[in-house]
Amino acid sequence: MPALEQFLGSSAGLSPATVTRLTKQWSDGHAAFQQRDLTEADYVYVWADGVHPKVRLGQAHSCVLVLMGVRLDGTKELIALAEGLRESTESWADLLRDCRRRGMRDPELVVGDGAMGLWKALAEVFPASRHQRCWVHKARNVTNALPKSAQPGATKAMQEIYNAEDRAHAEKAIEAFAKTYGAKFPKAVAKITEDCDELLTFYDFPAEHWIHLRTTNPIESTFSTVKLRTKVTRGAGSPAAALAMVFKLVESARARWRAVTGAHLVALVRAGATFENGILVERQEQAA
Repeated sequence: MPALEQFLGSSAGLSPATVTRLTKQWSDGHAAFQQRDLTEADYVYVWADGVHPKVRLGQAHSCVLVLMGVRLDGTKELIALAEGLRESTESWADLLRDCRRRGMRDPELVVGDGAMGLWKALAEVFPASRHQRCWVHKARNVTNALPKSAQPGATKAMQEIYNAEDRAHAEKAIEAFAKTYGAKFPKAVAKITEDCDELLTFYDFPAEHWIHLRTTNPIESTFSTVKLRTKVTRGAGSPAAALAMVFKLVESARARWRAVTGAHLVALVRAGATFENGILVERQEQAA
């Protein structure tokens, strides 16, 4: 890692030849990563997001499309990282098809922002996966549609929804939100009411996992450090080298990723166990 630290801290300490050699190494590492076999890696939950690190990529509006997953044992893992357009169904479909071709099976749940081209692509490539919209992105979109004076109240009202103890209370909180803001700010309210089902999918999964499933935070928090580091160096050179550098940074962040809470429940989710409002429902025959 010293070379990476040096490279990011200041390229002054590295000769152009060294920089070239490092970026080539990282590019090769990223290429091998993007071609590895995924048959044995069973991702039960997947977070997806398109992020804009401070490096120049190939196209004007392109970003880094990121897939992160939770394996059967509850550990988190980077699945894929590629350049693409966040809003493009085709970009996401290419990435997902590539993962399927390499042996990835349908995750139980995919968490992402509603504004991405991801959802149509998912329906095509991994049709068995359920969808959960990210509450951080959603709350941001809703507050942006409100005047400053209404924002603190609306933020609190949204917390009442996603922190509710069960789906019924969350639905009541959505009704209350619509009642309070619907007359004056119908557009802001529609952002929640129209996505109601996909905002509350997490209630069908173990309560221990809710904190992980409501948002794409695992990607956001990893990339906030990546953005800090990539700001230091604009000079990664080619788009491929820039992407390879981002990959290397995410790889080095991986040591700090912790397994999900209630890791032992992930295998139950994959085995098709039913959870109602976060609680495991024992099968009827067992109860009898």
